[in-house]
Amino acid sequence: MAVRLPRPRRFDVHVALGGLLGGLLLWGVGLATRPHTEAYVLLPGRWPVLLPLVVMAGCELLRRSAPRTALLIGTPAIVLDTVTQGNLVTILMYTDLMYAAVLYGPPASAHRIPRITGLLSVAAAVVPFAVWREPEALLIGVITGLVSFGPAATGLIVRTHRDAAEAARLRAEQTALLAEMDRTQAVTAERARMARELHDMVANHLSAIAIHSTAALSLDDPKTSQEALVVIRENSVEGLAEMRRLIGILRDSSGDVEPSAAPTLDGLGALVNGARTNGLDVTLDAERSDVPAPVELAAYRIVQESLTNALKHAAPGRVTVSLARRDGALVVSVTSPYGDRDAPRAPGSGAGLVGMRERVALLDGTFEAAPEDSPEGKIWAVRATLPVHDTVEGDTA
Repeated sequence: MAVRLPRPRRFDVHVALGGLLGGLLLWGVGLATRPHTEAYVLLPGRWPVLLPLVVMAGCELLRRSAPRTALLIGTPAIVLDTVTQGNLVTILMYTDLMYAAVLYGPPASAHRIPRITGLLSVAAAVVPFAVWREPEALLIGVITGLVSFGPAATGLIVRTHRDAAEAARLRAEQTALLAEMDRTQAVTAERARMARELHDMVANHLSAIAIHSTAALSLDDPKTSQEALVVIRENSVEGLAEMRRLIGILRDSSGDVEPSAAPTLDGLGALVNGARTNGLDVTLDAERSDVPAPVELAAYRIVQESLTNALKHAAPGRVTVSLARRDGALVVSVTSPYGDRDAPRAPGSGAGLVGMRERVALLDGTFEAAPEDSPEGKIWAVRATLPVHDTVEGDTA
């Protein structure tokens, strides 16, 4: 089965036609490279010159699509041209084939061809000089180097610069891709942070509003409805204040991660009083100690979310909140009665537990939330251990 050669490029077709027409022009005016009297001109006359010229022009069609094939065919053609009176255009086209074979060929050929042509150039200078002992014999090596080694070395230099430019372009693209990935991760992390803040700020107040409004609608008692409306109004006002604070954070262009009014452990008393107003029986046992701001904020949010969950889901009974320093860590524990609830429930999505777990994970702490058995009965226990030592501010939100 015949081997189909690849389709030549348009530029290569122009090079081949230009070389062929140029060679025919020199042939037509009778300009030969060597006189017929030279000893190594074995095929004198005008017509033998045309065969290597035509073959070399055909090889130029493959200079980029099949550079090694073109060089392998062109090398016998240049040897044939050597034993004729020669054509300058044939030699020039062969130098272009040598250049193209290095520039467009496989990487192995690109490094092998200059070495081979360099050795051939040295051999073409040394061997004739050793045989004939004539200084003019060195010119054979010089001509061989100009025809073969020079174009090959030039092609290797151009290819090296081209590969370096391509590698720089790829590195720039990879750097841009990594920067885009970092930006996407930063945006995702910021969205998660804001989602936690929004949930923790508003969920408590909205849960209280939902529960008390349900109670007011289900009980036909003016006094109970009045008390529920008071609680609803208080939670609405506080929720709006929290929302305004969060909007202020989003609009702040100063670059501060947390606003100056971020909640602290000193606000646990007010948080517990608010939970009592909403109907929870809460006991607070908190040891006062200085902890880093991220730990303080995480502990506050865990207590806040735990009280919100107790308001929505806990059975009637005492809710206990405790904070204590143990072995270089702040241990936060919130327990509430676990069981069937007769009072109105507020819907939950589970985002609160996810947010608490994320906050603790950002501080390399441990988090547990599950039902447990106790002497008072079954309880729901939330426990978080937040390392205090070697904590850098700003690691969490």
